Amino acid sequence: MNKKARAIAFHLPQFHPIPENDEWWGRGFTEWTNTAKAKPLYRGHYQPHVPADLGFYDLRLPEARAAQAELAREYGVEGFCYYHYWLGGGRRMLELPVNEILASGEPDFPFCLCWANHSWNSIWQGCPDRILVEQTYPGMEDHAAHFDFLLKAFSDPRYITVDGKPLFMVYRPDDIPDVVRVTDYWRERARQAGLKGLHLVGVSHFNPGWDPRECGFDACMMQKLPPRNGRVPGKFLDAKLKVLLGRGAHQLSIYEYEEMLPFLLRRDATDFVDYPCVLPNWDNTPRAGMNGLVFHGSTPELFVRLLEDALGKVEQHPTDQKILFIKAWNEWAEGNHLEPDLKFGRAYLEVLQKVIGGE
Repeated sequence: MNKKARAIAFHLPQFHPIPENDEWWGRGFTEWTNTAKAKPLYRGHYQPHVPADLGFYDLRLPEARAAQAELAREYGVEGFCYYHYWLGGGRRMLELPVNEILASGEPDFPFCLCWANHSWNSIWQGCPDRILVEQTYPGMEDHAAHFDFLLKAFSDPRYITVDGKPLFMVYRPDDIPDVVRVTDYWRERARQAGLKGLHLVGVSHFNPGWDPRECGFDACMMQKLPPRNGRVPGKFLDAKLKVLLGRGAHQLSIYEYEEMLPFLLRRDATDFVDYPCVLPNWDNTPRAGMNGLVFHGSTPELFVRLLEDALGKVEQHPTDQKILFIKAWNEWAEGNHLEPDLKFGRAYLEVLQKVIGGE
């Protein structure tokens, strides 16, 4: 079947213990910790999200990684975009899944990387102002060491390409000092290694005027979320009262998923390549509690509307650039996942398959 788009789903590797999380949050902390202890904050609030088909998996296990890939492939997801943490000075975090995928050659499923170049804070406990590990940029030697690692991934036959060039995403391109020098250097290193080049995608955060070409990038993906400002519709009276009684201590903000559909995708036309990012849902209250942001009332039927809107934005793109990014495959503590849960089962996957597969 000829798919109407290349669906690439962001994949969070925060599902195995690491020494740093053991130290900060207690032994065994993973994304499941906050996911499992979540509670509804108002009448009708869908929490907790409980995984169905794949269960509470551990990404140290090859069987878990294989099961994810098998399920994604079955429903038309082309590949995973793994968050990649290079914090400067060669320091990496949550690197085990990608290391294992590269070393073992399994699962046989396409992938690419997104450099999540941001400092680590305590958002896992709802306190984003506490910096745990700072993202640094020591200079070109560190960019060279970073590329040495990336080349192992770029050279893997499973690595996702656009026009034969490895696709590499950067979460905060504007944060990189002298970014054009860095992107020029990466491209030259890629050519020296025998690659056709690189297809660099920068994430634009709430900035419709950001032009990726000015930073040495080939394309943009705009990620949009509304502000956390204590906005709670009157229909959620119990939550509204909690926010008001908190006297500024709570910023819980609730938006209807349906009303967010026109907001989530770019509305303006661009003369550069722009890839849409579709969210099946959003609810980060498992992490942030009463300071969280909630999209209320997401359903697979509403997700179809967002997918169809996104599909229309790439239908005129060249075949290799008909890309939809899905945020995300498994961001459970943000209520943002394609993986099946007990409430909806595989329904989000089924509508994705229907829309992009043209069934």
